[in-house]
Amino acid sequence: MLEVKNLTVNYGAICALRGISLEVKQGDIVTLIGANGAGKTTTLRAISGLLRAQGGEVLYEGRNIANLPAHKIVELGLSHVPEGRMIFANLTVLENLMMGAYLQKDRRVIEQELEYVFGTFPRLKERQKQVAGTLSGGEQQMLAIGRALMSKPKFLMLDEPSLGIAPLLVKTIFEKIVEINRQQGISILLVEQNANLALEISRYGYVLETGRIILQDQSSALRQNPQVKSAYLGGV
Repeated sequence: MLEVKNLTVNYGAICALRGISLEVKQGDIVTLIGANGAGKTTTLRAISGLLRAQGGEVLYEGRNIANLPAHKIVELGLSHVPEGRMIFANLTVLENLMMGAYLQKDRRVIEQELEYVFGTFPRLKERQKQVAGTLSGGEQQMLAIGRALMSKPKFLMLDEPSLGIAPLLVKTIFEKIVEINRQQGISILLVEQNANLALEISRYGYVLETGRIILQDQSSALRQNPQVKSAYLGGV
């Protein structure tokens, strides 16, 4: 469904991605792990049109979307939940969700998506009139995912969904990610520093180091890989 080929991204004179290639099949959960500064967030931002690629291709359902405007990429069914959540803190929960549906013209579809989001994250329904900036970190992450779902995506990219969240809520959010994938058939590309959790819920994984993919394998095999264990799984 998504194929990244030899993607190169520079920040001025600094090369952030050095010709990386990866793929996500229809209905899959694929994870991208790596240390801080490895290029994980840059990869997602380049795929979703927020950063300009200097080279390579991003094929989404066979079409090269590299350097398409971000809103056009959302129209094609690819949604991005950014690192740090980036919710609209001064808007209510409901207003944030409606911002996610801004491209959707069919009121009935918007209502169906809202019902699905509230069914998936009942806490958002309880807090729909609350100003989003007053939510806990975990609730804000639920809102960021819910907002992305309002665009009725076929493909979802999640950047560090566990960041700054209480451990109990992290478990809930990862369960919901699996549920969204299974119930809706949405393909997911997951960037996550909690490598153990990410490899647990994904089928396939890539390890990124200083802008290059250094390892790729089935997630179950990566969890057993001594190099991955020592660098990302706390040596367990």
